[in-house]
Amino acid sequence: MRFSLTIAALMLAASTASAQVSVKCGGGFSNFVAGMKQAAVRKGHSQANVNAFFASVRQDGATLKADRSQGIFNKTFVDFSRQLISQNRMNNGRAKLKQLDSVFDVMESRYGVSRGVLTAFWAFETDFGAVQGNFNTLNSLVTLSHDCRRPELFQPQVFAALELFERGEFNPATSKGAWAGEIGMVQMLPGDIIEAGVDGNGDGKVDLRRTPADALLSGANMLRGLGWRANEPWLQEVIVPSNLDWSKTGLRHTMTASQWAKLGVQPRSGRLQGPNLKASILLPQGRKGPAFLAYPNYSVYFEWNKSFVYVTTAAYFATRLEGAPVYNAGNPDKGLSGNQMKALQKKLAARGHDVGKIDGILGAKTRAAVQREQQRLGLPADAWPTAQLLNAL
Repeated sequence: MRFSLTIAALMLAASTASAQVSVKCGGGFSNFVAGMKQAAVRKGHSQANVNAFFASVRQDGATLKADRSQGIFNKTFVDFSRQLISQNRMNNGRAKLKQLDSVFDVMESRYGVSRGVLTAFWAFETDFGAVQGNFNTLNSLVTLSHDCRRPELFQPQVFAALELFERGEFNPATSKGAWAGEIGMVQMLPGDIIEAGVDGNGDGKVDLRRTPADALLSGANMLRGLGWRANEPWLQEVIVPSNLDWSKTGLRHTMTASQWAKLGVQPRSGRLQGPNLKASILLPQGRKGPAFLAYPNYSVYFEWNKSFVYVTTAAYFATRLEGAPVYNAGNPDKGLSGNQMKALQKKLAARGHDVGKIDGILGAKTRAAVQREQQRLGLPADAWPTAQLLNAL
């Protein structure tokens, strides 16, 4: 069964449609729909097609509720990854790798995206296509376009869905998917389907709901478009020395993997996958927890999803599917509760740090601010916030 709250910003940043607001958000929903129809006509769509496309649209309260109920990303990496990476998912993933070996061969040769990467997304997004979402896609997209939180992200997707409708590839009354408008086995937005959709089995159609070859090759094509570097690694577990300069860790700091090795950083298994590639030391729960080398392709994951724990879990799961051992969880210091994290973010913001929204989530901006304050206070600057730091501030 799909882990229902795995989508924090699911692929919204990955959309290749231009992010712009065509119609003012808010106000009466029927008036908003009328404005969207007028905008569609101005974009060159026929009035008949526009009327047919919007004929069944309804505002969806369940979509808004889902959009505001994403607390799952408050979990730590260890807790989150253990919850998502079940033995059942491992077994199913390995079975899919064998079953679709020829498809993965094509994917890797054509796009340079490793098979574990797409298999991990496929597993997390829809449990290998079993649970693709039961939200009416058009209703969700128009509802979120009308809502004033992020209309610039969703309004272009409505017009992209209209284009798919005109191609005969989208039924506004019956097409269903995730609450944020993603469709198919690897959950792609309409704009992404237009830009990156691939007919993987040669039947003349791009069917992301029922055809694994189409879904996997389309997902790989999208990743390539987002900057995936062909045939390069993305994440590798490492052992870090206890005397490492922790202020050099984190995604803001890079050096080649070979340079890290000279400082005592060693692969936990095998050898360095990209000795000449720039890499960062990733410590999801500080210096006492798991440690990884994050190569350039790791950053591309954030174009698919903005959640640090989701991205790191998906990247790690991809390595597991390709033979990496279970990570060493170590014995990390206890983290902060949601309320403590909000208190910390307020203190950091008061000191001039940009932590983004005060939401209790340890995102990239909060991690960077934590590391700077740890360094200022003479604490190990591993970007993992603890009660000690909160009290010191």
